[in-house]
Formats: sequence, C-alpha cells, structure tokens
Amino acid sequence: MTMSQAPSDRTAGLPPRYPFQAEWETTPHEVRALQQRGEDFLLLDCRTSEEFATARIEGAHLCPMQEIPANVQELAEHADRKIVVHCHHGARSLKVAAYLREQGFEDVTSMAGGIDLWSTDIDSSVPRY
Repeated sequence: MTMSQAPSDRTAGLPPRYPFQAEWETTPHEVRALQQRGEDFLLLDCRTSEEFATARIEGAHLCPMQEIPANVQELAEHADRKIVVHCHHGARSLKVAAYLREQGFEDVTSMAGGIDLWSTDIDSSVPRY
C-alpha cells in the first residue's frame, strides 16, 4: 500500500504499518461485526487463565495455548464453524490458528492485535494490561 492509499475495510482500526496477513488474520472490527450479525462462530481465547481473569471478551471460550493439543478433540465439535483465536497482541493466536489448520480445521483465523487492540478500538471497558 502506498502512503496515498486509504486502508481497506479489512484493515480498518489496525495501527499504521501493522503487518496484516489477510489469509491468517481478521480484525477486531470484523469480529465485532460477526457478533453484531449473530454469526455462528467460536471466539477462542488462547491466553492463560490469569490473563483471562484480568480481561476478557464477552462470549470468548478459554483454552490456553499450551492446552490446545490436549483439547483438539473437544474443539473438534466446532470444526464446521468459523473459529477466531485471540491472545494479548496476536502472536500466540497466529500460532494456534496455524496449529488448528494443521489439525484439519478449515476456517480458523487470528484476531489481529489481540485483546489489547480490542480494548483500545472496540470496547474500552475491557482492561488493558
């Protein structure tokens, strides 16, 4: 994107120069839109239980990153649904999304910027840490 181009709708709300990976990520704005439309998707929080206790997105399902392999069978019931994984800033959730795709889950993305961007751009009542 050149400096004169406006950001696309897909990158709305992301910080300038955020290295958005369209094949792997979705934005907090897109996740909010899914919620508002009542779409059937799983919002999977891969942070620790301590982080979840500090700040969480309403409706998110907690499964810490290190527990994902042991819980793949449990997550399999969601295999036909869209899955959006989120963490604090987006690094862990990208790894979890890649792992789940390797396990055969087809519609899995990471929420760009994580809960931190959610807090600053979507819902300021969610504490930042």
